[in-house]
Amino acid sequence: MPIQVICPGCHARFTVSDKFGGKEGPCPKCKQKIKIPEAVDEVVVHAPDAFGPKDSQGQSVLRPISRQETNFSWVWAAGIGLFVVIAFVVALIMRSMGEAPTAFVAAGAIVLGPLLAVGGYTFLRNDQLEPYRGLDLLVRSLICGAVYAVLWGVYCWAVKDYLLSGNVELFQLLLVVPPMLLIGSLTSAASFEIDFGNGALHYGLYLLVTVLLRCTAGMAAF
Repeated sequence: MPIQVICPGCHARFTVSDKFGGKEGPCPKCKQKIKIPEAVDEVVVHAPDAFGPKDSQGQSVLRPISRQETNFSWVWAAGIGLFVVIAFVVALIMRSMGEAPTAFVAAGAIVLGPLLAVGGYTFLRNDQLEPYRGLDLLVRSLICGAVYAVLWGVYCWAVKDYLLSGNVELFQLLLVVPPMLLIGSLTSAASFEIDFGNGALHYGLYLLVTVLLRCTAGMAAF
């Protein structure tokens, strides 16, 4: 087989017959005397044997794990969007009727939580992980949404109305809101296995929609 040679003087590359292996001769380009390396056998790298169980023909019976891709669902988006629109229409009706009953507001916060949890997860989930579906997604959304509603309820009725007597100053919000954001973000991150930053965005979506609904209904935002 031909021997690949590189001249150490002019760095020219050329091939010579293997019968010249180990001999000396001039470079065809710069005429410098060089030594032809010895011919070596070609090294063949064999693929490693496959491990694991095999069938009668010696073929591996293991199959790669298939992953079902979950793309953005316009059906889910349309359903959640329709509910949010209905919620804003109801808020406008409540505004025209005067002060909304506390039980009605609480029910709205509870129902809104899981739906926004599902919607936020659709956008913020980790694409590298298998997505939650079916009952698993329902349970996680219910838990996450319930925590969101409880946090808002604790703020509205325990902190704002009872401790602060309905008068909330900016510095008081700076003391109350960060713990709420921390708990809500951790809840979202733990429920849907997303990072803390996306968990904060997830909880922020719930807070944003809730505040907008309160303003639409003629209630105080905070």
